[in-house]
Amino acid sequence: MLQAVFLISGLFVQNKNMNWILEPWPWYVSGPLIALTMFLLIFMGRQFGMSSNLRTMCSMCGADRKADFFDFDWKAQQWNLLVVLGAVIGGFIAHFYLSDAPTTVAISSETIQDLNNLGFESAGNAYLPTELFSTSVFSEPLTIVLLLIGGVLIGFGARYAGGCTSGHAISGLSNLQIPSLIAVIGFFIGGLVMIHFLYPLIF
Repeated sequence: MLQAVFLISGLFVQNKNMNWILEPWPWYVSGPLIALTMFLLIFMGRQFGMSSNLRTMCSMCGADRKADFFDFDWKAQQWNLLVVLGAVIGGFIAHFYLSDAPTTVAISSETIQDLNNLGFESAGNAYLPTELFSTSVFSEPLTIVLLLIGGVLIGFGARYAGGCTSGHAISGLSNLQIPSLIAVIGFFIGGLVMIHFLYPLIF
């Protein structure tokens, strides 16, 4: 299966008329594609969301015997697990086979300077700052503790809030849900508070 995908991808790359697939797509292309996806999901009575898979996987592992929260028909959510698998495979193919873009990130010089002031010297050189995502960070006990605490807060918080950024910002707002609008506003406020107040205190 993957070999067939790689073969097709190679044919696309070799075709000069398909060079557009190697470049970032503009908002007026990716936006309607997201809207089309949401329309199909709404039509089928399903709701898109990545963090809901955490609950599904816990239920699959038998967590429903310990907590009522996980006692539901997880088989009805198998399609969403395929979405996650497709996102991983698609990201791998896009990065290694369908991308000739440089590793640098196109962000403003002011943003790079602000990030440098916060200690992110790799800002603009990669999508993931090496100060947080390189293998060397696992040699620092403080970083390991922060990653564990952050993972628990993200995992628990997303389900406690009824969804993550994809569940609320994409699915929720598409369904004109007021709680999702409040959640999205909270996402932005939380990010600003973290980067301007909490991050300098922690690091």
